[in-house]
Amino acid sequence: MKIYKEILITLFAIAFVIVVPQSGIIPLPFAYSIPVLIFIWLFLKLYREDFASLGFSFNRFEIKSVVVGMISAIVLFAFINYAFFPLLNKMVELPEGELGGFNKVRHNTPFYIFILAMGWIVGGFYEEFVFHGFIFTRLEKLIGGKRAITISFWMSNIIFALYHLQLGIGGVINAFIAGAGYHALILHHQRNMWYGIFCHAAFDTIAITYIYLGIW
Repeated sequence: MKIYKEILITLFAIAFVIVVPQSGIIPLPFAYSIPVLIFIWLFLKLYREDFASLGFSFNRFEIKSVVVGMISAIVLFAFINYAFFPLLNKMVELPEGELGGFNKVRHNTPFYIFILAMGWIVGGFYEEFVFHGFIFTRLEKLIGGKRAITISFWMSNIIFALYHLQLGIGGVINAFIAGAGYHALILHHQRNMWYGIFCHAAFDTIAITYIYLGIW
């Protein structure tokens, strides 16, 4: 009976952090991040854990994470956009990507700066914290066993990809590959989330700049 209770609580927690941002219940842009982070904090307290158990700690910050994260972002961005997608488009005709509200960034400097800041705060920190920290570790604990890390890795990145469904099929594929890259970087560096944060933030910076300049 206890195991079923744990499964239900974990699934509810994962559903909460996914649904609240997508629900539109909080009208202010990106304001959903505050209640979600508070929910995660309370959830961890319930199980006598803290943010460090997710891989995030100010004490673990190191300059190397900035350098490695940014270089990794450039390599990952180049691979996805100049190798993977061109090859995929030769095999399958993908619909044009859905940029949604990001279209407003094009040649709009004030909005570009705002979205860039959100790319670092929400994209870099918040999404890594939620998907590659919280959701990943909850799934890992729930699954257990030797394959828990592998299964949880793929599951959390599939969830991360589907979270970007509003960007179209191309956006989902992009999010899956990029997300797996951020996550692999975190795991490779002893679950230090700072590596994923800087990689994700730098990746978003390049993408947002491409839109701003009209390249996309």
